[in-house]
Amino acid sequence: MSSQIIPVEPFDYVVFGGTGDLAERKLLPALYHRQLAGQLTEPTRVIGASRTPMSDDEYRQFATNALKEHLKAGEFADDEVAKFCARIHYVSVDAKSPEGWDKLKALLDEGKDLVRAFYLAVSPAIFGDIAEKIRDFKLITKSTRIVVEKPIGRDLESAQALNDTIGKVFKEEQIFRIDHYLGKETVQNLMALRFANALYEPLWNSAHIDHVQITVGESVGLEGRVSYYDKAGALRDMVQNHILQLLCLVAMEAPNSMEAESVRDEKLKVLRSLKPITNGNIEKLTVRGQYKAGASAGGPVKGYTEELGGPSDTETFVAIKAEIANWRWAGVPFYLRTGKRLASRVSEIVVSFKPIPHSIFDDAAGRIEANQLVIRLQPDEGVKQWLMIKDPGPGGMRLRHVSLDMSFAQAFDVRNADAYERLLMDVIRSNQTLFMRRDEVEAAWNWVDPILKGWEETGQKTQGYTAGTWGPSQAIALIERDGRTWHEAD
Repeated sequence: MSSQIIPVEPFDYVVFGGTGDLAERKLLPALYHRQLAGQLTEPTRVIGASRTPMSDDEYRQFATNALKEHLKAGEFADDEVAKFCARIHYVSVDAKSPEGWDKLKALLDEGKDLVRAFYLAVSPAIFGDIAEKIRDFKLITKSTRIVVEKPIGRDLESAQALNDTIGKVFKEEQIFRIDHYLGKETVQNLMALRFANALYEPLWNSAHIDHVQITVGESVGLEGRVSYYDKAGALRDMVQNHILQLLCLVAMEAPNSMEAESVRDEKLKVLRSLKPITNGNIEKLTVRGQYKAGASAGGPVKGYTEELGGPSDTETFVAIKAEIANWRWAGVPFYLRTGKRLASRVSEIVVSFKPIPHSIFDDAAGRIEANQLVIRLQPDEGVKQWLMIKDPGPGGMRLRHVSLDMSFAQAFDVRNADAYERLLMDVIRSNQTLFMRRDEVEAAWNWVDPILKGWEETGQKTQGYTAGTWGPSQAIALIERDGRTWHEAD
């Protein structure tokens, strides 16, 4: 089975931070893959922009090196790379001064009828400066979009200020707040599983679901993000955006269509229905952790403070028991956890159904496990439905817990596209479905802010955990005191 590739209209993609890590690892390879798939039409251009002095040819060499390093074996084709480099231009601009902006304007005026997208792969501290320069140099056309990366603020107040700053220049329908998790194939397949099948939706409620787990685990440590991460921590870095967006897709009501505003309206309702976590229950419902020295697949690793080079109580792990106060989900706990230096790199959603009300089998048949739906986002994207079946063979009834397993890589004869590929093209199509609306971002902060303040006011400290494990023992207690256990990633 092959996927259908629908070409997009010609565009200019201006990547601010064009010499940065995100452009090198994700954006340039993603745009190259879209060319390779036949999705780009002429005269599409990719324009790198940053303060670094560089010629077009030097930036084309930078792009070539990025593709060589980050493409998989067999994906680098000399003729396609040459074609891609022919699209590439570079302009040295300064966000805080007029330097270089006239040159960018002259270049963009050559394609004034093209869709125009500005991607801010830079620090949020200069989002406002860049937006104002775009306005002042009259670079906004009727088909202009702006893409902003997280973090959208570090609390509700700063998120509102940042949204106000960008909103003074761009209309809400022109602003694309990107969360790459929403571009993952399995995340979108969650929508298909729920709303394109009669099997699950009648059971998708508190009458049939016991609890939901969402895990986003990383096996790496700081990886060059020291200055950002120690000011942010796991709650800001992962929970406020990625994990809450996944929770919304699991818990939202069926939208009346797949139109962007309809989907985002339903996600917003979930965020606004989350039960507050306050000083009175914060120690019971949350766990903060920080990794200590241990081991990973590559051998011994340092602890967080050793990597940082000084003392810190910043959390590298968070576990939360969340609840949604509405009719569908009343009484169903959502266990959320994320962390660095965990046992493995895995992102998954586990929907655990309630056990059967009565067993007709004797003890010799074995223990009956509850059904589970496991949606794996990374690695090895796929879906598993765990069921009880009879163990084949004579000798009586013996029950086994087995999975109906669908791996996307095995089920479909197509390359599994990176999330950024889909999202970059959705910007050009002006499809906002997989992007966060302003009120979504602010509703998420409205739930997270009291947790941050509660940790500070109650003095809740980070709990140590050994690198290469699944977090502090308090996180295990968080779920096991309810008679449940964390799903072991397999």
